[in-house]
Amino acid sequence: MSLKSTIESDIKQAMLSKDKDSLRALRAIKSQILLAETEKGREGDLSEEVELKLLTKAAKQRKDSIEVFEQQGRNDLAEIEKSELAVIESYLPKQLSEDEIEGEVKKVIEEVGAAGPQDMSKVMGAATKRLAGKADGKVISSLAKKLLS
Repeated sequence: MSLKSTIESDIKQAMLSKDKDSLRALRAIKSQILLAETEKGREGDLSEEVELKLLTKAAKQRKDSIEVFEQQGRNDLAEIEKSELAVIESYLPKQLSEDEIEGEVKKVIEEVGAAGPQDMSKVMGAATKRLAGKADGKVISSLAKKLLS
């Protein structure tokens, strides 16, 4: 079952249970899916990889918003974003721990034959592909820098 049909089914469930927080998050995800499907030059359904990128982007937007709202003392808005983030994260694969990410980055460094900081782009390219949706890019980047220096 594709993400779109899963989301549509969950929207119906949220409507029936009158869960406004979940409904808002699910509608936002569906909106992003529909926008991606109707992009110029796109045909057919979205691949699982594209769906994962959409969810990751939506989660990152919520995290950034939470950070800004908390800095500005708007805890009411931060709580809304947190509830939406929880719904979005339920559709993402399990996030890896920092130790697991470090292990994967070490493997990537060995595979691409990276020798130092000048090979950062090779490592990041391979690592972000391998860890897509399972780890934050900032964490991957900081660990790669640490291991390459």
